[in-house]
Amino acid sequence: MLSGISWPQLLIVLVIVLAIFGTKRFRTLGSDLGNAVKGFRSAMSDAEEAKGELSDETKQEDANFENTPVEENRKDA
Repeated sequence: MLSGISWPQLLIVLVIVLAIFGTKRFRTLGSDLGNAVKGFRSAMSDAEEAKGELSDETKQEDANFENTPVEENRKDA
């Protein structure tokens, strides 16, 4: 699909985008994109930390399934 686009054509598209949006908005677009990538990376690292903490907690505590609601209903019947 994009194999037919050459460098001069991309340069023309860039000039048109600059003419429509202006250089100021184009600069802020780059910084906004950078902030979005930075936020995504920090969210991914936070998720990895939370996953590690969660797995550490599950390793320390064993699950206790003796008093589940199904078991309590069977005892009452």
